[in-house]
This record gives sequence, structure tokens and C-alpha cells, in this order.
Amino acid sequence: MKNGVIIINTARGSIIDEDALYEALQSGKVKAAAIDVYKNEPPEGSKLLEADNVLLTPHLGASTHENMERIEEIIVEQIGEFLASKK
Repeated sequence: MKNGVIIINTARGSIIDEDALYEALQSGKVKAAAIDVYKNEPPEGSKLLEADNVLLTPHLGASTHENMERIEEIIVEQIGEFLASKK
């Protein structure tokens, strides 16, 4: 693939080698990634948690309306914190 690609995975966690993705993010081969599915959920111990150029969100396949509203609030807060950290 070309250098500087952006990877989005919302399909299955097992299709992405998380360690390889982390290395590609660090080297610049992959510019950024957005992931909501993981090899192990929750992704405790994943190197991706340490990367600055990846957006990690929870996989919400079957959630209640109330949970969806709360998750939306959390995601907005996290995006705000991420953007504020880049100033």
C-alpha cells in the first residue's frame, strides 16, 4: 500500500494485526487509524492504546438508546480532548 494511508476497521478485530498496525503508525507507513473492533475486547494491553495517531472507540453492536447517548457524549469528550492536545 502507499505510504500515509488511513485505516478504518469496524468489521472484525481479527482482520488487523494490532502489533503490526502500531509499528506502521509509528513509522508513518500508516498516517492514522480508527478502530472500534479489537482482537480482544476490551483492548487492555494493546499497543494501540499508546499511539497518538489512532482513534479507538468501543464496538456498539447492540446497545440501548440510553447507552448510545452516553457513548456519544464520551466520544465527543474524547475527540475534544484529542483536538485540544494537538494545539
